Amino acid sequence: MSEGKNLATKEKKMGTLNKVYILHGWTYSTDKWKPFVEFLKQKGIDSTLLKIPGLTEKLDKAWKIEDYIEWLKNKVGNKVILIGHSNGGRIALNFAIKYPDRLDCLILIDSAGIYHDDLAVKTKRYVFKGISKIAKKFTSSEKLRTLLYKVVGETDYKNANPLMRQTMVNLINSDKSLKLDKIIVKTLIVWGEKDQVTPLSDGRIMNRLIKDSKLYIVKEAKHSPQFTHPREVSDIISKKL
Repeated sequence: MSEGKNLATKEKKMGTLNKVYILHGWTYSTDKWKPFVEFLKQKGIDSTLLKIPGLTEKLDKAWKIEDYIEWLKNKVGNKVILIGHSNGGRIALNFAIKYPDRLDCLILIDSAGIYHDDLAVKTKRYVFKGISKIAKKFTSSEKLRTLLYKVVGETDYKNANPLMRQTMVNLINSDKSLKLDKIIVKTLIVWGEKDQVTPLSDGRIMNRLIKDSKLYIVKEAKHSPQFTHPREVSDIISKKL
């Protein structure tokens, strides 16, 4: 396709595509999103990266998933496209269930939202909830406490302030009542093949439970394919919108 035709296609998409909003995951900076957002723009998708309360925007109390749903309701208009990564996907999923008429399309990237009830995850969850007390009781060194957090694998929890630690617990517990089979909006699922945070098996579960959803696997990618494979992920999204 010639450069002129590429430009015409891009301008046509930008003129007809519904508003696109991005919900980032558990991070305190959005700098890593810039290349992906730029790749989307090159494809004719002009997106808005939202600042999420408690992470990239201030929060004065611990929130539950219902608080995030209502916050998002006040941030976006009607018939929008939501792109949610990890915890941002969890928020987007819950929003899609409560306000399906507000969405044109739901795009999930290595989304959180699957509640695991197996013994290994239960054990990790109990350690996760009590890790701060354990670390203080058995280690006097900050380096040793940090190592303990890393061993458990909950560095996000270690780096969070008390309000966000409670918020994180609230959000994880909300997965128990998340009814993915209630989602009726068009859903695209993108997943890193080697994700060890929210494993590919979670993506397959979502694909099975969300009616008519489509799953696309990014080879060799881990939890954040939009950072490591921004061109590929933007291509997948562009072709399906």
